This record gives sequence, structure tokens and C-alpha cells, in this order.
Amino acid sequence: MRNGLRHPVVELRQYTLQPGQRGVLIGLFDEHLVEPQEALGMPIVGQFANLDDPDQFVWVRGFADMASRDTALRTFYGGAAWKARAAQANATMIDVDNVLLLRPVNQRSGFPAPDSARPPVGASDPPPSSLVVATLYHRDRPFDDAFAHFFDRLVRPTMTDTGAPPLACLQTEYAENTFPALPVRTGVHVFVWFTRFASPEDHREHVRALARRPRWRDEVLPELSTALLGDPQCLRLAPTPRSLLR
Repeated sequence: MRNGLRHPVVELRQYTLQPGQRGVLIGLFDEHLVEPQEALGMPIVGQFANLDDPDQFVWVRGFADMASRDTALRTFYGGAAWKARAAQANATMIDVDNVLLLRPVNQRSGFPAPDSARPPVGASDPPPSSLVVATLYHRDRPFDDAFAHFFDRLVRPTMTDTGAPPLACLQTEYAENTFPALPVRTGVHVFVWFTRFASPEDHREHVRALARRPRWRDEVLPELSTALLGDPQCLRLAPTPRSLLR
């Protein structure tokens, strides 16, 4: 673990599923696939339904480092827990290759400790109205210290002032993927930050509040439009019943 960070290496996994199969995969994942991974040193940070895509399942998995990632993945995907559920899980999926390998931007920007324990196996009620939002910035070169400074100087304070302080800020991890059976996207440069809201309506009100902020309109957005490739991608994520991040 790098200097005390909880999750020095992170995967952001966006799965495209067969129509109508997301509930099946969520039930399978929550009931059978969380604890076996965590027992091997792969903490499941959170798992979600994308509110804007009824056939997308999104989850976040952490690792202590790239070497332990390789060992844990080989053990899990070669082991009994996955083999017992693989056919059922794979039958729900169309594409599982939209995966970003990430690391915290600095020692203070990793995921914080959870607010509460994970709900037990068998929990079936999702958190009431809870919403996690992941914002993805893309550009044509690696994100550097200058961009991180811009984010901390302008984006973070504005988000905090409007009720949505960033929980974690991550950027591309360029280490080789030594487990090619699970591909990750290469040749991309991303900066990803997470925040959460009490409800989708709170998120909508936050967006309206940002639009009323002169600093956001006059300083932040022009800088982002210059620095980024296209518009940011925003994932509105509803936690599953057993998601730790909620």
C-alpha cells in the first residue's frame, strides 16, 4: 500500500448488459461475488446501476498495488467462487472491456473510509434516494500537476460551496495490465472524481446552483473547455443494496 492510501490502484468497470438483465447481475454480485474478492485483498469500493442507461452496471474495485492485483485476479478467476457463478454472470453481459485502471491523484485524494459497515448478505433494499456521481475528464495527454492544482484551486472549492465536495480524485494508472484476460482501456488519459448526493433531485439542484455561480461560468468552464477533449462524462450511479459507497 502506497504511503497509507486505502486503494492505491483502482479499477472503474462499466459493463454493458443484455436487456433486462441488470437486476439479475446485481443480485448475483451482491449475494455471491463481494466477499470472495475481498477475502483475496480486492476491496469492492462500490457497485451501481447507471440511472441513465438501464443496461449498464458500474463497479469500482481497489488493490494495494499492481503486483497484488495480478495475484488476486489470477486466484479469484481461477477459483471456485467465480467458477460456480461464471456462466450465470457471463450470460447477463454483452461487453465488459470498458475498464479504466486508475490511481489517486495524490496522497489525499483516494477514497475515504466508509461511513458505515456493508449491509449483510441478503439485504435487498437499496439506499433510499442515494446517488453517487462520477465525472470523467478526458484529454490528449496525461493529466499533470498543473491540472491537479487547477482542480484544487477552482473546481473543488466551488463543488464544496455548492454542497458536493469531491470524495476521491483519480487519474490514469499507466502500469502494464499483467492480467490480459481482463482487458483495460489503453491510450486514454482520464481524470475521474466522485461525489455523492442525498437524492437525484439534490444533484439536479446542485447543477442549477453551479450554473448560477459566476466563478464556475467565467473561470472554471472556459478552462475546462480548453484543457479537455470534449465534454466531461457524468455517470449518475444508484448504489446497489450492498454497495459500500452510497
